[in-house]
Amino acid sequence: MPISPQEAHTVYQDADCLFSQEQVNRTLDQMADAISAQLSDQNPLVLCVMNGGLIVTGALLQRLDFPLQIDYLHATRYRDNIHGGDIEWRVKPEHSLKNRTLLLIDDILDEGHTLAAVVKSCLQAGAKNIHTAVLVEKIHNRKQGISATFCGLEVEDRYVFGFGMDYKGYLRNAPGIFAVKNSV
Repeated sequence: MPISPQEAHTVYQDADCLFSQEQVNRTLDQMADAISAQLSDQNPLVLCVMNGGLIVTGALLQRLDFPLQIDYLHATRYRDNIHGGDIEWRVKPEHSLKNRTLLLIDDILDEGHTLAAVVKSCLQAGAKNIHTAVLVEKIHNRKQGISATFCGLEVEDRYVFGFGMDYKGYLRNAPGIFAVKNSV
């Protein structure tokens, strides 16, 4: 259900700040160090999972000081809603994935449906190695058997937004990680 910009503003004003912009930046530095240590000599193809991965990917790429290629894909379950549905593929990568080492970057690992579907698709396209990076992972027991290679922050099981994650299509640009008040 769509909301107005005013409603989004109210949600933002009432939200709990879980991690500040400074904490997110320190986390991104740590993630970039770990990614560099593991992938700097592998000529990876970095795939941004749109739309949520846009901000995280941009922030991480600035911290990765080694040769890599960039592409994106768009697979979504939420479509500006707060509950996911079936996966909708909007855009597949332009680069060939055959025999490539991939780094998939997304905003959050919640239950893992989207990330699992993306990994499966990349394997079917012939990827040699797949690494995944998420800024945020929710802590709960509903995971679909997938984990991230590189994970920045863990959050409780609440509806979160900011730094790429949205609330009904808004607030991806919030400078930090926020939880909707009273969301469980």
